[in-house]
Amino acid sequence: MSTLITNVGSLVTNDPAIGEGPLGLITDAAVVIDGGTIAWVGPAAAAPTADERYDAAGRALLPGFVDSHAHLVFAGDRTAEFNARMSGQAYSAGGIRTTVAATRAATDAELEANLTRLIGEALRQGTTTIECKSGYGLTVADEARALRIAAAHTPETTYLGAHVVAPEFKEDPAAYVDLVTGEMLDACAPHARWVDVFCENGAFDGDQARAILTAGAKRGLTPRVHANQLSYGPGVQLAVELGAASADHCTHLTDADVTALASGDTVATLLPGAEFSTRAPYPDARRLLDAGATVALSTDCNPGSSFTSSMAFCIAVAVREMGMTPDEAVHSATVGGAQALRRTDVGRVTVGARADLLLLDAPSHVHLAYRPGVPLTAAVWRAGVREL
Repeated sequence: MSTLITNVGSLVTNDPAIGEGPLGLITDAAVVIDGGTIAWVGPAAAAPTADERYDAAGRALLPGFVDSHAHLVFAGDRTAEFNARMSGQAYSAGGIRTTVAATRAATDAELEANLTRLIGEALRQGTTTIECKSGYGLTVADEARALRIAAAHTPETTYLGAHVVAPEFKEDPAAYVDLVTGEMLDACAPHARWVDVFCENGAFDGDQARAILTAGAKRGLTPRVHANQLSYGPGVQLAVELGAASADHCTHLTDADVTALASGDTVATLLPGAEFSTRAPYPDARRLLDAGATVALSTDCNPGSSFTSSMAFCIAVAVREMGMTPDEAVHSATVGGAQALRRTDVGRVTVGARADLLLLDAPSHVHLAYRPGVPLTAAVWRAGVREL
């Protein structure tokens, strides 16, 4: 059945050809959903008829959020670590190993229950597309089962066997890289679309990251990179060189890094939840945008450094702390995330796009930054089905 959503006070289409500005804004708008896709977009006064009618009551409608960076297959709790950081202890990459131990000990059912809980939590806040990484098993069997579980709930699955060196290989990281690029990759590639690596002090250096990403690409997985989060390093340059879809974090960037991102197709995915949770400096989104780089915003939802599933929260922080305008932040949280996933069917409200929609209990998308921390979700449609 088709559905007409009418009396939309402000519609974000992300298509400048059909609306005002980069967000393609249309006021007094309507949208027709048919068969899980967008069938019509335009002024409410010109809307065609449909089988059903939904009155948006003058509220704002925008594409469902596209969260292109999340770690949702895990077990355990790291409240104590967070409490220690808030009491003055510095963040480092090593805390991941705490979650590795808990994840290995968990059953498949426990991992899947936690995953579905978090996906549901994100959906209730307007996230209709979400990426999910492995990386908390670090054995062949545990990484493969993480991806199998994730793939049942999202097509955007990422092999992150190279999250940190597994504890069993602490004294022989080269042997772990061999495992990640060999037997573990063989087991995981059938369940993944992407390959990722944490290129950072305490995790993997540039040469190791190159070997891992190259091996994944040979198996048909497109690279993504955890790059330049904790320090300056080779991650961003490597991501651009290898044609990675996204360089994620991008907190510490040289001028050459910014130029590389602005000159290539690699999206700079910024994760303000991580800086909020670790009290680290925020990435400079203004610098990237002014240079012409494509920017995405994502939650980095994970139990250690960014335990939030709220894209609205990330939008508010990006506007307050990272130099973004509300329009830029919403664009980055929708079509920016879609570009980071190399998707054209999500992140926009245009004819033929998937009918993923977020109706706010507010007259404008600006309220996402204007009213931080306030639950503004009035309704959510995913693939044309009203979920809330």
